[in-house]
Amino acid sequence: MARINLLPWREELRRERQRQFMMSTLMTVVLGVVLVFLIGLVFDQRIRHQEARNQTIQAEINALEARIRRINQLEQTRARLLSRKEIIEDLQASRSLTVELLDKMAKSIPVGVTLNTVRQQGMNITFAGYSQSNARVSAYLQSLDQNDLFQDPDLQVVRASERAPNPTEPYEFTITAKLRQPNEEDGEDEGYDDYDDGGEG
Repeated sequence: MARINLLPWREELRRERQRQFMMSTLMTVVLGVVLVFLIGLVFDQRIRHQEARNQTIQAEINALEARIRRINQLEQTRARLLSRKEIIEDLQASRSLTVELLDKMAKSIPVGVTLNTVRQQGMNITFAGYSQSNARVSAYLQSLDQNDLFQDPDLQVVRASERAPNPTEPYEFTITAKLRQPNEEDGEDEGYDDYDDGGEG
């Protein structure tokens, strides 16, 4: 019976399988490297895209912050202008009221009455002076009541005075009243405004 040597064939088959395994391993490694490279490119592109978006958003945020700062500056400027406008209006109103007060106060003083002090605190005003008689004080009180600038005049005190500067006017008196300002709210001014009038009406 003839014998067949199978060793070379088996060895060749083993080497062929090794080559196939090596090729498969190499292809797997190559494919893995390519896949990792492609994934890296995709992620790198996404990162660059996100960074570009972040820069755009940051630029818009900076622009909005600049606008907000500008708006705040304009609001502060507007508030200062309104404050100055109110101050000017108050000064003009106060000046007009002072002129009108002095004018009508002088016209309301009857003969035989001399004002020594006029004191204003906010919308309250106090008249102090000397008169020839109680009747003159009553006439002055009535004159104030009929004046459209004053309201609620009230006689606080009237009495004979030993220190009257004029012997013909021996009575001293004090009258309080309120100022009337049409179309304006009553307000309290700080401090006192004193007017000294030594003349006789």
